[in-house]
Amino acid sequence: MTEWLYEAGIGEARAALVDNGEIIEAHIEPEEDGVRAGMVCEAQLSDILPGNRVGRVMLEDGTNGLLEPIPTGTTEGATILVEISRSAIPEPGKIKGPRTRPAAKGRTARPAPTLHDRIAKTNCPIKTLLNPGEDPLEDAGWSELIEQAATGAVPFSGGALRIALTPAMTVIDVDGALPPAELAIAGARASAEAIRRLDIGGATVIDLPSLSAKTDRQAAADAFDAALHHPFERTSVNGFGLLQIVRKRTRPSLLEYAQYDAVSTAARALLRRAERVTGVGPLTLTVHPDIAARLASQPDWIATLERRIGTGIEIKADVTIALWAGHASNPHPG
Repeated sequence: MTEWLYEAGIGEARAALVDNGEIIEAHIEPEEDGVRAGMVCEAQLSDILPGNRVGRVMLEDGTNGLLEPIPTGTTEGATILVEISRSAIPEPGKIKGPRTRPAAKGRTARPAPTLHDRIAKTNCPIKTLLNPGEDPLEDAGWSELIEQAATGAVPFSGGALRIALTPAMTVIDVDGALPPAELAIAGARASAEAIRRLDIGGATVIDLPSLSAKTDRQAAADAFDAALHHPFERTSVNGFGLLQIVRKRTRPSLLEYAQYDAVSTAARALLRRAERVTGVGPLTLTVHPDIAARLASQPDWIATLERRIGTGIEIKADVTIALWAGHASNPHPG
């Protein structure tokens, strides 16, 4: 049975499409991402960039983004109704602002569809997770998925993928001990599955083994097509084993959350684990100092955790603990 597992977590909503006990598609939606694709709101045109009808805008909440195209006759300083076409994307040391377009005629201001709204449109059944004593999301491999997003390392039968983020595109390197033609097919299939599972949009280049035979290159392309749902566009596999794919991009991938917004993502992942600790007495979160500072900046997160588990929380910073290695414990384990 294929179904969505949906969880309204602390600081984020999360969902995974599970088939035969394995996650085939996953999404997270941090509550801090207030400006998301599909939102319609007013924006002020700050300035018009040279050429190509692109301008900078300031949204109602002060967020800066890009507008394309600028409606004919619109001047700097004008206020117009826009729709968010792509939410902000975290990058090393900065945030790439959202992209907007003029709202369609007749539209009015509206919030963005929520993650639950989006998965409901797929017509797959949704199981909302309420009991932390049972964890089908974890049973399906949620922690392993987040680890893959954080490291970019994705194993598959016969090899492994190394997924790297660049400012221009995502790059997937396929490595393994199989014969080149077999590795290309297995790697193309695993790459397609990883693109869907890790919510990778935009441009992606896959580096498969070099293949001289056209039939081998076509077999790899066919394996990719069979594993990734449309819509997407791709090139043929060239003789050097390169395959380029373009998918619609409306939000960050799980890799961008886990690598470029690692402190917040790791903090929310820790809170998820903390909800499921059994035992008696106050809960201690032993964490990297950056995680401690992030949790301290979000008292509502800690208050929600205390309310859900029915006990107090102590945060202990430890410089010897890695960013993702924080743990939760209480004095009397269950």
